[in-house]
Amino acid sequence: MRSLGALLLGGLMLVWPAFLNGYPLVFSDSGAFLHQTLGPLMIWDKPWIYGPLILPLHLHRNLWPVPIAQGLVLSHLLWLLARTFGGGAWPGRHLLLCATLAALTAAPFTAAMVMPDVMTPVVVLSALLLGFGRAALSRGETAWLSVLAALGAAAHLSNLPVLGALVVVSLLAGWRAARRVALPLAGAVALLLATNLVGHGRLSLSPHGATFLLARLVANGPAIRTVEAECPAAGWSLCAFKGRLEAYGPLACPPGACPRDLLASDIFLWHPESPVNRDEAGRPRDFGGRALSGEAGEIVRATLVREPLAVALGAARDTLAQLLANRVGDTLEGRHVGEGMLRRLEAFGPAEAARLRAGAQWQDALMPIVSPTLWVQGPVLILGAAGLLLLGWRGRWERAVLGFALGLGAALLANAFATGALSGPHDRYGARLAWVLVAGAVVLALRASAEAISAAGRPSAAAGSGEAAPAGSPRAA
Repeated sequence: MRSLGALLLGGLMLVWPAFLNGYPLVFSDSGAFLHQTLGPLMIWDKPWIYGPLILPLHLHRNLWPVPIAQGLVLSHLLWLLARTFGGGAWPGRHLLLCATLAALTAAPFTAAMVMPDVMTPVVVLSALLLGFGRAALSRGETAWLSVLAALGAAAHLSNLPVLGALVVVSLLAGWRAARRVALPLAGAVALLLATNLVGHGRLSLSPHGATFLLARLVANGPAIRTVEAECPAAGWSLCAFKGRLEAYGPLACPPGACPRDLLASDIFLWHPESPVNRDEAGRPRDFGGRALSGEAGEIVRATLVREPLAVALGAARDTLAQLLANRVGDTLEGRHVGEGMLRRLEAFGPAEAARLRAGAQWQDALMPIVSPTLWVQGPVLILGAAGLLLLGWRGRWERAVLGFALGLGAALLANAFATGALSGPHDRYGARLAWVLVAGAVVLALRASAEAISAAGRPSAAAGSGEAAPAGSPRAA
């Protein structure tokens, strides 16, 4: 009962921003995921996974069960981490781990938000437990982690390369370990193929994902040069914008010209006047990203052939930028909620819509409340990364410890590439996962502490053989 109480309390600790806000944290995209079970439209740019997954929790009535469930899932994963890699799990240790992460990292801001961002750390921690901690898991726990990893990888496309990277890392523990991690990846792929075939009529992981990559290549410049070189002969609708795409290119948002959370690629994708959302005659294009996806794929392929080095260099810069973008804040302001979210909640009933409007986030009061506490996250993240590196090196002769530490680093790098290079660097993408470095460092520190205590209490070989203890030792004294 004490262990169960610690799990529950740890889960509540990990969603404290929702209690401070007075309502679960939401983002502009949260409404789209709710719409996946409210309307007939299968959102063109989002997998049909997270929305149906949280439906049994809120049942179109109240969103509170969603962040609470997310906090409990993370709490349980942290318990398993401590038991597997930290030398043991018990209530006091667990609450210390959860309290550290809740107070000093971005973990609670991800767990408290109704978004699939929380599934990225869920995928990473589940995969590392499956790959390097199977001996400490029951069959039921192994099955649970496999389901979590599969659903989490399918919930956000960027999680697929993250899980793929962990399959490779798990080879350190052998082929069986790699198969255990690969099984959820195969499940996620199958789930995405099936839902996209039903919803979009296409057997594809991302039927319209080429539009996002096109936006990134326009923002970095190579796709602009492709359009300039190939048009008008190519016959693309974007040929009508030849000579005008620089407004969405590298010079669109020079340093300091645009808000930190607004990228040129975002303007290209979502601004109502952009070439994505206006046709050649200047008329509004309904669901422009979906309509343009076929052409976008052609331009992306042509760009890769014309300028492979420029594309690679741009991807490397964006990956590095994403690795350095881990701040909390781009999801807390009222401007990121929007009237669309309110309309979705009005379908829940007037009481739920009123609860959203009463929250500090909607009133744009949440960021001023929490901002004085956020400065600590940067130094703690640096210390956590350094601690994970040192403790991982210290335990490098233990395959589980080495794999755990390397896996966390590989996941962070894969996440930075999958989000920064393929979509665009955003703090939200980095903050959702960077905190696992701190979690890993704390878990390995607990392991080292447990080993030190065990060594201190273990009888020496001399004492066990009846020989005299060395002079000056506690036993001799």
